[in-house]
Amino acid sequence: MSLKYFTIEERLNANAWDVDIHRPHIKIKDLEQCRKCEKKPCTYMCPAKCYVQQGDYVVLSTEACVECGTCRVVCPYNNIEWNYPRSGMGIWYRFT
Repeated sequence: MSLKYFTIEERLNANAWDVDIHRPHIKIKDLEQCRKCEKKPCTYMCPAKCYVQQGDYVVLSTEACVECGTCRVVCPYNNIEWNYPRSGMGIWYRFT
């Protein structure tokens, strides 16, 4: 029997999300502060790729968030407000 190794994308696609459209659990506090951020570590440290650089700005999409909190830790300006999603919302891990 041979083992199958899954890519991170395949593992993430096995999960399910119940996104809270009324109260997102992540917010960028000040978009201008993000614009001034030189390295924008959230755009390459987030494993779910929730942060995308568009020009000088960072765009956040919380739909695929794995709730790891990396963005909050790597932001050099403490510019990300991160809370756990409301009960029953967020990611539902399905292990492959």
